[in-house]
Amino acid sequence: MFIKIKNDKNINGDYMKIRLGYVSITNALEHSSSSVMTYKYFSSNDRKTVLEKLDKTINSNLDALYEILKYNISNDITFYRMTSKLFPLSTHEKVSLDINKYSDKLKLIGKFIKDNNMRVGTHPDQFCLINSTKKEVLDYSIKILEEHIKIFNLMEYYDGYIVIHTGSGEGGKEDSIKRFEENYKHISNNIKKYLVLENDDRVFNIIDTLNLCEKLNIPMVFDYHHYICNNKGENYIDYINRIVDTWKDKKVKMHFSSPKNSKQIRSHSEYLNINTFVKFVESLKCINKDIDIMLECKMKDDALFRITRQLKYRGYNFVNDTTFIIL
Repeated sequence: MFIKIKNDKNINGDYMKIRLGYVSITNALEHSSSSVMTYKYFSSNDRKTVLEKLDKTINSNLDALYEILKYNISNDITFYRMTSKLFPLSTHEKVSLDINKYSDKLKLIGKFIKDNNMRVGTHPDQFCLINSTKKEVLDYSIKILEEHIKIFNLMEYYDGYIVIHTGSGEGGKEDSIKRFEENYKHISNNIKKYLVLENDDRVFNIIDTLNLCEKLNIPMVFDYHHYICNNKGENYIDYINRIVDTWKDKKVKMHFSSPKNSKQIRSHSEYLNINTFVKFVESLKCINKDIDIMLECKMKDDALFRITRQLKYRGYNFVNDTTFIIL
């Protein structure tokens, strides 16, 4: 077995490919797909004015997303997380917004994603809580998830995914996990098809999350930064093959970022620590499967390209500008 890398050198033997991606915003373009409108503004102005402005904002977000995707492909970036703010106020109970009216643009975006073999997902904010103790919060969380899926459907892109955390630790970890299990039983199979669960940095560590994923048949995203912040001394390598197995026939996805500093360990840094990143990817050799790693850095695509330059300097072979080989 061999693979031809970018500089036309052939690599023989066993290898795994690591593809890198980034989140939402590119520093190279002025386009933003996350322009917002507050409900305070919406409710303080006449409806015709705010609806026109909201429509303009949404169209601007969709146009920006398309430009970002084109930028990504021009730079070999085929792994990307879309913003969750494409449609401001769309899930607000007092704002009636039909996103079907944007189906043409969404279909165009979806076609571009599919034509270029991109892998695209979303990650709702921390207020999306499947295990909430409050029915209204659970109902709203389901509404958010349903909208993300509707966006994928209008894009005619059915390979998307939605990453969430286990959620609230209210009432203690054990009861919180039981609430998740119980509430999960009652959400639609359509939502379940897209959900991916991630270990978090405060409450639910990799063992908690993995056990839940195995029990409910949910793929698990391993977040290395969250693991550093929230562990009980366990070595992630002892669990990594079980985590990989939760993905079954789908390509494994992970998250990586570095702490801002020793005092703000939960905050993401602007760039990655190259030594820590190299140690991490080398530790994944035991998997021997291709992996997508989402880089959650403040400097977005700049951080991605900085780490690729550093990896090349250290002798790693690249298939393209964002995918390298581990031998």
